Amino acid sequence: MSDSVTSTHTVPVSTGLVALTGVNKHFGDLHVLKDINLSISKGEVVVVIGPSGSGKSTLCRAINRLEPIDTGTITLDGQPLPSEGKALAKLRADVGMVFQSFNLFAHKTILQNVTLGPLKVRKLGAKQAEQRAMELLERVGVANQAQKFPAQLSGGQQQRVAIARALAMDPKVILFDEPTSALDPEMIQEVLEVMVDLARQDMTMVVVTHEMGFARSAANRVVFMADGEIVEEADPETFFTSPTSRRAQDFLGKILKH
Repeated sequence: MSDSVTSTHTVPVSTGLVALTGVNKHFGDLHVLKDINLSISKGEVVVVIGPSGSGKSTLCRAINRLEPIDTGTITLDGQPLPSEGKALAKLRADVGMVFQSFNLFAHKTILQNVTLGPLKVRKLGAKQAEQRAMELLERVGVANQAQKFPAQLSGGQQQRVAIARALAMDPKVILFDEPTSALDPEMIQEVLEVMVDLARQDMTMVVVTHEMGFARSAANRVVFMADGEIVEEADPETFFTSPTSRRAQDFLGKILKH
C-alpha cells in the first residue's frame, strides 16, 4: 500500500471484495452518507474512525443492507447487494456482523447460538455444525462456556461468542460496529486480542471503533469520516503521524491526548 494519503475519489471502487460507489443515505433531512466511494480488498483490515455522528455505523450497516441506501451501488464480490428475499439472506450469510450489543439469543446456550446459522442457513449437519462451533469457541477462548447461557457470561465473553458466531458462517467479510463500546475497560483487551488474531489470519474486516491502538496495530488502512463524508484515508503510520486534513488533525489532537 502506498504511504501517501489517497483521495477517496481515486480509489478503484470496482475491484474490491466490497465496493461502494457514489453511496448516499438520508434519515429524513439528515444526509448521513455523502457520495461515499470505498473499495475493500480481500484480506484487508479497514478501520473506520471519526467523531460521533459522522456516519461510521451507518456505513457499516449499509454493507449488509441493514440500512438501505438512497443512491449509489454496493457490491460484494462483484455482485450488487440484493434488496430482499433469499438472495438477501445469502448475502447476510456471506457478510458477518458483530454489534455493540452482543445480540445473542438469551434462551439458547452458547453452543446453540453459534450453531444456529450454520444449521438453518448453511444447512450443515448437526454433528458438523457442533464440531465447527467448538473449534471456533476454542479459538476465541470460551469453549469451556459452551453449555452456559449468555447471561452467565461476562460482556467480554459474550462478545467473543458473537465473533465465533459470525465466523461460523465462513463469511467473506466481517463487519464490526464498535464491538468494544459496551464493554467494561478490563474486558476490551480480550476482545481486541481476538480481532488482532483474525487480522493476522487475513480475515477481511471492516471495523468501526474508537480503539486507536487497534487501528494502529491491526489495520491495513484507516478511513477517517466526518459529517457523512470520507475525509481522508491512509495506512495507519501515515494517518497517525501526518494526517493531511485539518479535520483529522483536530480529531487526533483531541483523542490522542486521552
